Amino acid sequence: MTPLIAKLLHGLCMVAWWVIRLPFERKSKRNVLLRDAMDLREKLLLLVSLTGLGLIPLAYIATGFPAAFDQPFSAARAMAGLLMFGAALMLFYATHKALGRNWSVTLAVRADHALVTTGVYRFVRHPMYTAFWMWAIAQALTLQNWVAGPAGIIGFGLLYMLRVGREEALMRDTFGPAWDSYAARTPRVVPFVS
Repeated sequence: MTPLIAKLLHGLCMVAWWVIRLPFERKSKRNVLLRDAMDLREKLLLLVSLTGLGLIPLAYIATGFPAAFDQPFSAARAMAGLLMFGAALMLFYATHKALGRNWSVTLAVRADHALVTTGVYRFVRHPMYTAFWMWAIAQALTLQNWVAGPAGIIGFGLLYMLRVGREEALMRDTFGPAWDSYAARTPRVVPFVS
C-alpha cells in the first residue's frame, strides 16, 4: 500500500457512497413531504459536513494540497481506514434499505412516515450517523494529512452535534410515546452503549 493507492481507494469509497445513495434519493423525491426542516441552519450544516467529508478530501486526493501537512505514511493505518470505510458503506446501505421510502437528506417527515425500529435500527437510533462517523474516522486513518484527515471528523462532528437533538425532537413530535419507548431502549449511535 502506498499513499497514492490509499488516496485512490478512499476516493473510490467516496464514489461508492454516492452510488449507494443515488437510487434512494431518486425514490424519496416521489414521496410527499408533510414537514421539512430545511432552513438556513440545515443548509449550512450540510455544507460544513460536505466540506469536511467531500470537498477537502477530494481536493487532497486530486492535488495533494496541502502536502506540507502530510504525516509519515503508515500502510497498516491506511488499510484499517479502508476496512472501516468498507464497513461504513455496508452500514450505509443497510440503513437506506431499512428506511426505504422514509429516508430523506434533510430533517423531514413524509406522508405515511413510519417509525423504523427493525434491521440496523434495532441496535441504534441513528445508524446513518454511525456510518458517517465511521467514514470520518476512516478518512483520518486513510488520508494521512493533518488537514484532509481530520476534516471529516470536524465537519460531520459539527453537523451531528447541532442536528441530532433537533432530529430527535422532530421524531418525538411525530411519533410521541412510540418514539420515547424506542429511544429509551435503543442507544443513539454506538450499539450497546447508552
